[in-house]
Amino acid sequence: MSQADKPLPDALGRGASLKQLTVANLWRAYYRHHIASAKDSLSRLWQQPLSSLMTWLVIAIALALPQVLAIAVSNIDQLGQGWQGRPGLSVYLHKHIKAAKAEALLAQLQGDALVVEGAYISPSQALAEFEQASGMSDVLAGLGDNPLPGVLQLSLIDEAGLEQVKVLRQQLQQRPEVAQVDVDLQWLQRLQQILELGKRLNWLLAGLLALGVLLIVGNTIRLAIAARKEEILVVKTLGGTNAFVRRPFLYTGIWYGLGGGLLALLLTQLCLWALSGPVAKLAGSYGSDYSLLGLGLADCGFLLLASSVLGWLGAGLAVGRHLAAIEPGD
Repeated sequence: MSQADKPLPDALGRGASLKQLTVANLWRAYYRHHIASAKDSLSRLWQQPLSSLMTWLVIAIALALPQVLAIAVSNIDQLGQGWQGRPGLSVYLHKHIKAAKAEALLAQLQGDALVVEGAYISPSQALAEFEQASGMSDVLAGLGDNPLPGVLQLSLIDEAGLEQVKVLRQQLQQRPEVAQVDVDLQWLQRLQQILELGKRLNWLLAGLLALGVLLIVGNTIRLAIAARKEEILVVKTLGGTNAFVRRPFLYTGIWYGLGGGLLALLLTQLCLWALSGPVAKLAGSYGSDYSLLGLGLADCGFLLLASSVLGWLGAGLAVGRHLAAIEPGD
């Protein structure tokens, strides 16, 4: 091998090593610019505390409203699921049905597989209970005839399905002694329908308010871009790419979203704290120790993640639209 050929492998080695260092430096610079952009964007927000706080509060209110509604629906649903009463039927008899015939009908119905127990309430017992509950004894005493019919109260097994209850109701309604049959679980079915409506309304409200958060963050970032137009022009003149210029504004959007999410959690907790006392007193009046269900760790984490993503999306939409219009020489 000649002397002229010897430096070649060494030069190639140095070139390969230089290229490896350059890639590593690029990744290091990319990482450091992300950190610097995050710190700088947060610092700029702290330098304008009043305007930043106003934006955070608007975002927090938009995020807290559907969260409070979701908590309310969840608590009502929990109350409905915690109802431990058995399904039952109230069988109202015709007024001409005597007590003996009513007792015979009750004995017959108690042999049904769905019926656990039953009781006959005579018209006189029903009138006495109504007088005690309403406090209208003087008015009722003036009635010439008792208007209340006899009633059979039937308690059904816990495993009784809705269709089975409907079939039993239809069978009872067809009997000549029966005037009307009421299902005691109708209120629970209506409650479930109302809760389903509440959940759908909550999702609709959450979608509309999420769009509002996007518009709030986007408009705020648009104003920030306009205020830093000269700085952006200088960076682009020196060779800065759109991605390089865009990065600080994206972090600003994330900080807006995250700050709004934290304040939303605080507002939600304040609402729960304000309502916990009255709810506890109301539950105590019914002999219950029920307390409001709050936000779990998963709910808090999801809210913070969703708020940060909304802030990032709002900033990205605003930057993508307005940054391309700022070019050196325009």
